[in-house]
Amino acid sequence: MGTPQQMKDAVQRCIDGHKDELHSLSRDIWSRPELAGNETHAHDRLVRFFSLDETWTVETHYRLPTAFRASWGPVGGGEGEPPVLNVCFLCEYDALPGIGHACGHNLIAEVGAAAALGLKAALEIQTELPQPVKIIVLGTPAEEAIGGKIDLIEAEAFADVDLVFMAHPAQQDVSFLSCVALDEVSVKYHGKASHASAYPWEGVNALDAAVLAYNNLSALRQQLKPEWRLHGIIKHGGEKPNIIPAYTELEFYLRTPRVKDLCDLKAKAEACFRAAAVATGCQVEIIYPSHGYCNILPNATLASLYENNGRALGIQFQEQVFFIYLAGSTDFGNVSFTVPGIHPFFYICTDAFNHTEEYAEAAGAEEAQLFTLRTAKALAMTAVDVVLLINKCWHAKLRCLSIYGKPPHIIIIII
Repeated sequence: MGTPQQMKDAVQRCIDGHKDELHSLSRDIWSRPELAGNETHAHDRLVRFFSLDETWTVETHYRLPTAFRASWGPVGGGEGEPPVLNVCFLCEYDALPGIGHACGHNLIAEVGAAAALGLKAALEIQTELPQPVKIIVLGTPAEEAIGGKIDLIEAEAFADVDLVFMAHPAQQDVSFLSCVALDEVSVKYHGKASHASAYPWEGVNALDAAVLAYNNLSALRQQLKPEWRLHGIIKHGGEKPNIIPAYTELEFYLRTPRVKDLCDLKAKAEACFRAAAVATGCQVEIIYPSHGYCNILPNATLASLYENNGRALGIQFQEQVFFIYLAGSTDFGNVSFTVPGIHPFFYICTDAFNHTEEYAEAAGAEEAQLFTLRTAKALAMTAVDVVLLINKCWHAKLRCLSIYGKPPHIIIIII
């Protein structure tokens, strides 16, 4: 029966022992970038990685064409048939158009796989747990464009998950970054074509509507709260200069720190879109074509445990001062409202910003490996802490209500 430190030492030895295979996994995904929903190579590569160890049960195309699930265990269990504690690690692996893995999702996949292997090694020396523990790895595609995790939530892929971990590359090491809520809106204006020089009075100019809407939103920005964001493009502006455009289309992203504030921002933006239609005589369609992303629900207990483990490994965490104004959005936010979890950010040996060609290059570089595997160790060691805490409470026969509906979760929230 291993001590907590022995379990954490096992995490580190295991991840170090698999560093070459993990780097190969990450590099292979990085070298063949695939867009959201089309990650067939990444899916197959991760499936093959876990299938090489027959102790893992691997389900391909899990609920989505390019999602997968790998599971190991459960181990442990005592009197009274306690429920299984399902600890889940997430892998992302979709890329960006034109610039490949410029958000480092290949490294997210590596971290998830490495942390799962590390926790498995720790549990193999600590099988005398009152509450059985199972490890789950979920491959979650299409974060960049579609919100694959939200589809997986709706398909009940998280129904048996009690605790979830993932980590995302960034410019610094931060245990919690307040990613913001997001809604994507598509706006289509329908006018009437006419010859722009011979008889323009016969036309209804959809481009005028698009330009007015764009300018309306630009004027609106000065009245918004500092941390609110709206930004977008005119996707279609017409066909030829001598034809009054009968159809135009805009695409905008609306972001607020909290998902409940999105309703206010959406109402203001929609007023701008409709005002442009009234002014030009066009018809307008306002469409929300994809899932809305929630902000990440903070979990102070997990963040504290992660920082303690990270510092023991040499991670230097930065103060979280201005990040809320720079944060992007992620479908992990929706997961955090469903299952307690953590989504730290980690440095990869570059000062380049995400979504740039320079960051894509850094995500495939060998220099990123030290930081990536160190993050995986910290995640797995944090999972060890939570497993032991929950089992300690279970052994003491503690019972209390949970906002998530299952007894283990309350430990994560208030301990």
